[in-house]
Amino acid sequence: MRSSASSPPFVPRPVRRQEQAAGAPRRASTQQIFRAAERLFGRDGFKGASMAAIAAEAGLPKANIHYYFGTKEELYRAVLENILTDWLTDATVWIRPDQTPRAALEGYIRAKLAFSHERPDASRIFAHEVLQGATHISVFLQTSLRRHVDELDETFRAWQRAGAMRAVSGPHLMFCLWAMTQTYADMGAQIGAVLGQRTLREQDYEDAARTILTLVMAGCGVD
Repeated sequence: MRSSASSPPFVPRPVRRQEQAAGAPRRASTQQIFRAAERLFGRDGFKGASMAAIAAEAGLPKANIHYYFGTKEELYRAVLENILTDWLTDATVWIRPDQTPRAALEGYIRAKLAFSHERPDASRIFAHEVLQGATHISVFLQTSLRRHVDELDETFRAWQRAGAMRAVSGPHLMFCLWAMTQTYADMGAQIGAVLGQRTLREQDYEDAARTILTLVMAGCGVD
């Protein structure tokens, strides 16, 4: 799926006063829509997923979807940004200066693998969007994601100055962590085929975690 490179970033419409009183139900409905859209965009792609099908999957009237998000393209962009926000939250929770490098990296790697296991459609949607040029989320990637990676790099540099971690590029370390963990969603069919099973088991994710941790800790010189 392609869109014009000039597509504006998703900006939620202003919340009306009467909606603020019903904020919790609205947030619950929004999350229902996000989860349904994530499943259908992941399974059918942007072109194959209809607003009617997303509404049915969410168990909400189609009018609600249009009311909250307007068009299918706006919903798609919002789903992508919601996925990225959840990913950034995992990094913020784990990769902090007050953590040891080992605890931070292990917590983050396991969180990312859990995300791939529990929400594989989310990773697939994002991978497809990036392969298509990331036109819907280019602003988000160039601003929010870039700032976030810069902040993580400051944490890595602090550990390196303290002698707790080998001097490695923070941004490139993050690229490696994303690739190693998201492949279990994006390439799940390939991995399952090589392992001789239709779907990945809990033990496969544990084996993945231990393997990735061994490589990352050794590469970063973390005790």
